[in-house]
Amino acid sequence: MIVILTGGSAGIGKATAELLMSRGDTVYSLSRRGGEDVSDSKSGGSIVNIKADVTKPETLQAAVAEVVAKNGRVDALVCNAGNGIAGAIEETSLDEVRYQFETNFFGVVNTVKACLPQMRSQRSGRIIAVSSVAAVVPIMFQAFYSASKSAVLMYMQALGMELAPWGVECGCVLPGDTKTDFTASRKYTVESQNPASAYAAQMKVSVGKMEKDERNGTSPEVIAEAIASQLTRRHVKPALVPGMQYKFICFLMKIVPARLRLNIVRKIYS
Repeated sequence: MIVILTGGSAGIGKATAELLMSRGDTVYSLSRRGGEDVSDSKSGGSIVNIKADVTKPETLQAAVAEVVAKNGRVDALVCNAGNGIAGAIEETSLDEVRYQFETNFFGVVNTVKACLPQMRSQRSGRIIAVSSVAAVVPIMFQAFYSASKSAVLMYMQALGMELAPWGVECGCVLPGDTKTDFTASRKYTVESQNPASAYAAQMKVSVGKMEKDERNGTSPEVIAEAIASQLTRRHVKPALVPGMQYKFICFLMKIVPARLRLNIVRKIYS
């Protein structure tokens, strides 16, 4: 299988690339860092690193053109690149909101657009995006992260309907708390750093609880297995949630009245 994967230099992306390589796939790992190519002599799989930035469409188009020139096809696309920003909604500037959406949402849009002409012409392919349980469970002080991941989920479901006539299937994987360097890489809004912020104490407690959950969360290898299953199962699931705990949480979010479920989430992180 010829796979293009974004955000492959660390965390879930790196674990996914290594798993797919071990299964004999050729993974083109796109990231801003780049890196050394590696191969698995036992499986015949490999990871080919290409420097590309999901916020710069021209770099993605060049990367896809390189993959097609070498292989004549793209069997699968995994949109994994993402980041996080924390801060109260009131204290998040529009530039900071755009920063969050540029990678998490528009990065997916840019990457998909780069791959679609090839997938449509070959009348096959699978597109998997890494969303989040935060797409269905709103997170205090990370509202724009939740919003961006929710946007990805809806975008992918609409995309799947549009691409059905060409045999291209689309779906998401929704991880819960995962133990990666995402926690240490989280950015904070400028205003949230102000000691005089009206939200400072509450945000410190809330984000602190979330970061503790992340540090004790699911391993990235478990999420990689879920992504790999989306690429190999008979039909892609529109939304796959790894882990029984998070499946249960997402189920509750569907059946519990909105006011009650929001109060529960608020109390958990207060």
